[in-house]
Amino acid sequence: MLICSIWNNEVYAQLQAIKGETTYPFLLNLPEEEQIDNLPGDKQPVLIFLHGRSLSGTNLDRVKRYGVLYAMNKGQEVPGIVIAPQSRGGWDPDKVIEIVDYAIEHYNADPDRVYICGMSMGGYGTMDVAGKYPDRIAAAVAICGGGSVKYADNLSQVPLWVQHGNRDRAVPMSESKKIVNAIKKADPEADVTLTIIPGGTHGSVERLFHQDEIYEWLFKHTRKGS
Repeated sequence: MLICSIWNNEVYAQLQAIKGETTYPFLLNLPEEEQIDNLPGDKQPVLIFLHGRSLSGTNLDRVKRYGVLYAMNKGQEVPGIVIAPQSRGGWDPDKVIEIVDYAIEHYNADPDRVYICGMSMGGYGTMDVAGKYPDRIAAAVAICGGGSVKYADNLSQVPLWVQHGNRDRAVPMSESKKIVNAIKKADPEADVTLTIIPGGTHGSVERLFHQDEIYEWLFKHTRKGS
């Protein structure tokens, strides 16, 4: 299993703001040199986190308010390269993949271990990226979002874990059910799991980023065909 230290409120000091290199600016957290030395292989896995609508805008610091970076700052262990881009509203799969390509070129990211996760609007964005580029994504987690059924065939090629609270009033859980049903209709053997969280509201499911399960599940996968 990959080894990673706990930062305990020091991760924000390690973040780099990358602006002007890709269409979306992003916050970047790289493993420290001693961590890289203890990880198998030279290339590093990369995890992209896509935020929800409330964090959209031009202040990149906003993406620290919840999700993967926030969880890491509270002590959650996440191995490899972590990238949190910011959009001004909505997610364009092409622009997200642009960041992946940049990371592969500049930070020695492993193209066979690219993972993506997101919440709310970021959940939709996660499904769109995996749906348009199924050959680029090793696994994806979409929380309290949904997806476009036009990508159902492609999404059936990517390991997916979809989670939604049953008390979500902002995005109804029927959105997640709809895309999962479409994927299963496209391929009954697709590796897609839908987890309905009893009592989960649109905001409370953020706690999932502070638990090991989604990271352990994501990082056990390698891109199909590699």
